[in-house]
Amino acid sequence: MLEALGLSARACQVYQAMLDLPGESIDGLAAHCGLLPGQVHDSLDELGELMLVRASAEHPGRMRAVDPSIGLADMVARQEAELAARQAALATSRAAVARMVADRAEHRSAHGERLLGIDAIQHRLEQMGRSTHREVLSSQAGVQRPEDLDASRPADAEALARGVTIRTLYQDSSRHHPHTAHYAHWLLGQGGEVRTAPTVPQRVVIVDRSQALVPIDPEDTRKGALYVTEPGILSALIDLYEQAWNTAVPLGATTPDDPATGLTPTESELLRLLGTGLTDDTAGQRLGISARTVGRHMASIMERLGASSRFEAGLKAAQQGWL
Repeated sequence: MLEALGLSARACQVYQAMLDLPGESIDGLAAHCGLLPGQVHDSLDELGELMLVRASAEHPGRMRAVDPSIGLADMVARQEAELAARQAALATSRAAVARMVADRAEHRSAHGERLLGIDAIQHRLEQMGRSTHREVLSSQAGVQRPEDLDASRPADAEALARGVTIRTLYQDSSRHHPHTAHYAHWLLGQGGEVRTAPTVPQRVVIVDRSQALVPIDPEDTRKGALYVTEPGILSALIDLYEQAWNTAVPLGATTPDDPATGLTPTESELLRLLGTGLTDDTAGQRLGISARTVGRHMASIMERLGASSRFEAGLKAAQQGWL
């Protein structure tokens, strides 16, 4: 019990024996405690340093135990003084940290909220994850790097364990990417919500509907990001996200073909994108598929429409209300 005061278990045993057997010799204490005389000597040295034993006036050459109401009370008082000093030092350190955080916030405010490089992005994501209390919304366009997914796993698991709601929106094409699909199913198994759609908004992370991170360059999200807290921008991002979420399909559910056209959601979106004048490469990037896959989809659509060219396919698709 006295170990919390810095006293070893053996010294405690010897001290108790000295209280019970005042005036007992070293050999007697050793026999009573089941120790060697040398061990008793070591314990007496320890007790002496803590001022729990003193030289006996009645038995010269021997030590006597100081009454616990005096010796132990003094030890407790010393421990309390040391604890108060540590608490004061901790309070000083906490104030220094608060000043540093405030200085950094002022610096970010003065220089904008542009985060350059993946390290800065990951650092901010970690801060956002620690501060979240209710909800994390994220949209993940394109193929996710395995190392990025691995880096996200501990933070997601910790947030879900705290009862935070996590909703993640992936592209349909991610169902065919092993690393992304594995992570999405892991997230679903942990209690997160996952949906997919042919196209999703640019990559975004929204925390508690009060802060968001969006890429500076949607074509290369590792270049940098913009940290957003302005209510007007956040409202627009949340509205866009909710619209995409409401039309997406839960992970694990099938995506039925359109009963009127027989087109899959990906084919319908592909026709819409190509109809706006996008090239196969650009449309494929929006859908997260290759230009070759775009070509296969278009060949299937042309066959169903009985069209010999893409131009004719576009006309027939418009005439039949597919666009």
